[in-house]
Amino acid sequence: MILSRGMLKQLSLRVLPFADAASEALPLGQLLRLSLFQVSVGMASVMLLGTLNRVMIVELSVPAMIVAVMIALPVLIAPFRALLGFRSDTYRSAIGWKRIPYLWFGSLWQMGGLAVMPFALLVLGGDPVHEVPFAGEVLAALAFLMTGLGLHMTQTAGLALAADRATEETRPRVVALLYVMFLLGMGVSALLIGWLLRDFEPLLLVRVVQGAALTGLLLNLIALWKQEHVAPMSKAEREAPRPVFRDAWSDLMSGGKAGRLLVVVFFGTMAFNMQDVLLEPYGGEVLGLSVSATTLLTAIWAVGALAGFAMAAKRLAGGASPYRMAATGCLAGLAAFSAVIFSAPMQSPVLFYIGASLIGFGGGLFAVATLTAAMTLPAAHMRGLALGAWGAAQATAAGLSIAVGGTVRDVVNHHALAGNWGEALISPATGYSVVYHTEIGLIFLTLIALGPLVARSHASPRTGRIGLADFPT
Repeated sequence: MILSRGMLKQLSLRVLPFADAASEALPLGQLLRLSLFQVSVGMASVMLLGTLNRVMIVELSVPAMIVAVMIALPVLIAPFRALLGFRSDTYRSAIGWKRIPYLWFGSLWQMGGLAVMPFALLVLGGDPVHEVPFAGEVLAALAFLMTGLGLHMTQTAGLALAADRATEETRPRVVALLYVMFLLGMGVSALLIGWLLRDFEPLLLVRVVQGAALTGLLLNLIALWKQEHVAPMSKAEREAPRPVFRDAWSDLMSGGKAGRLLVVVFFGTMAFNMQDVLLEPYGGEVLGLSVSATTLLTAIWAVGALAGFAMAAKRLAGGASPYRMAATGCLAGLAAFSAVIFSAPMQSPVLFYIGASLIGFGGGLFAVATLTAAMTLPAAHMRGLALGAWGAAQATAAGLSIAVGGTVRDVVNHHALAGNWGEALISPATGYSVVYHTEIGLIFLTLIALGPLVARSHASPRTGRIGLADFPT
């Protein structure tokens, strides 16, 4: 049987992942090449948040407090993503490029930070050639700041460029592909870098980290090559006064939804991420689960997140309001954290696993819904600003929530186990319980901020299918 061209096209759309993300303006080959910047960003994120974190604490014996400060530095830069996005919106050059210069210089900052990182860490770990007070701390802080700035600049400009080139119909699926490539970059980099550093020695650390720096630069260079069309500007256009960030931000917020949605994203992300580093220790320390049993939590969480996505896809296809879906995700979060809290006094691993799956379900539903809402807000000339603001709200909330969660658990358990709050609270579960109750409180704050958006929202039928398109970036 001979397949017609139309049948082959339909077959490819069904079988090949993300084949329907391509368009005439952004062919699949160029889209896949552009998505390499997310692999680079994922690799840099693994280096900052995983590999170097462990190396500093275990191999170099750097105090945990200093490590925490270093890891927090890239998060402190996250709020500037909105400014970086705005600058790429309004950048003027003789050849008309807006995003490519920011992608390129972001790549240079990212490579530069990683290139000097291993030397700074070796000095920080007590292996200097010349004794200079606080040299290790200052150099390591600068390396983390450079890498964080490059990471945020690259990702903001890259996402804005992808959104510029995609059509209205394919833009959600393009964003999905970029999200998957980010996860792929993190996963592959974590495995490869972990394997390379299995037998740690200082020279090997230099080779691996600088190799990652060079690889990231090459990936970004391949990604940005011929991605933005040349549109020469006249001298008058180049010299015209650029818009002011304050005015552009006011325009974005003038509709009333954007500012409130960012508040919702911030509190909701805080609520669902505060337990990120506490869920597995809770299962082991409080419920006595084995390492293999707690390792299953990641898979259970992922299954819950996929279920939340499937529900969001079905309801969006039926024309449901994304704000109402976000509220549903928050309600699922309330049930999730309640189940986790009650699993301790009941000593019920089953209830704990149910709670973990509901955290994934609620968090996935909330993320898909708020992203869908955010994508409808910005005008084309403010796309970089809106994506930067979204990324700033998410990244800042995620970083703060993890730091706050760990700190609250440690401080509360210090007093509880010392008996300062009475015999009834002398339990390792006390600190975890306070964190989970705090997350419940944050969910209520999210619902309060979300209320007016739900009241003003009007469900509009949505045509077409929804695949991985609505995963958050």
